[in-house]
Amino acid sequence: MLYNVAFMTQTLTGQEQVGISVIIPAYNEAQSIGEVLDQIVEVLNTQKYDFEIIVVDDGSTDHTLAVVESANVHIVRHPENRGYGAAIKSGVLSAQYPWILITDADGTYPISQIPKLLEGLEHYEMVVGARTGQDVNIPLIRKPAKWLLSGLANFMAQTHIPDLNSGFRIFRKTVFQRFATLFPSGFSLTTTITLALLCNGYAVRYVSVDYYKRKGSSKIRPIRDTYNFFLLVIRTIMYFDPLRIFAPASIFLLVFGVLFAGYEAYRFQNITTTAAIFLFAGLQTGILGLLADLIVKSRR
Repeated sequence: MLYNVAFMTQTLTGQEQVGISVIIPAYNEAQSIGEVLDQIVEVLNTQKYDFEIIVVDDGSTDHTLAVVESANVHIVRHPENRGYGAAIKSGVLSAQYPWILITDADGTYPISQIPKLLEGLEHYEMVVGARTGQDVNIPLIRKPAKWLLSGLANFMAQTHIPDLNSGFRIFRKTVFQRFATLFPSGFSLTTTITLALLCNGYAVRYVSVDYYKRKGSSKIRPIRDTYNFFLLVIRTIMYFDPLRIFAPASIFLLVFGVLFAGYEAYRFQNITTTAAIFLFAGLQTGILGLLADLIVKSRR
């Protein structure tokens, strides 16, 4: 399997030449990565963009590396498995073009739908392939957690997010580099970059794509990774917009304190220190939220 990649250019706004670095993290994906590489070359050769393909072999123990070495692609190798996010970050460090396109090596994302991500690309900082198409094969066991996680993220970010952690997206390299220190080494990198861009007012577009049944075994650990995703959403929102966390908590404590004090006054003709504790806690939480918000705004 040897590729003779034809590099071509496209000019946007009459001046800017766009190039795309395709980054594919791979950990024991020998079964499917060859076909994925074939499809990427075939699709991007028709799009008139400069492009390169970077495969990050994240410590594979099968013959993934041998399959990739037979292709005309740039290989970054981790001697041991460091995680999905670490692989993406290594790929970005090696990328030469201003746009980064990421996809998985397991054949789940529809490579043929890459042109949908590229439509009107110059108007956005990130375009996400949302797994909401007609052929979506998300394991049933992951759907409840995904629904809860999406609901939490939508509430915290105050916007509708069709797909929080899709691994099929394209974004500007400069935007990634701005928030690079925040990105974790695990699967939650895509969740973090989604929230980071939305909370900072960047233009993000979602396009509906399919999601196929993967080849090989999944690397996701349902319970542990879901727990980490929930913590990550709260932590990321705290970093960019802490009042989204503090304000509801403060209001809840204050309202509960007032209602509890009213109940005590009506039932016992006396207000105990318990009601005062709730009121004080609510007031203190609100003040902490305002201080955190001032720190975030001054940092920007």
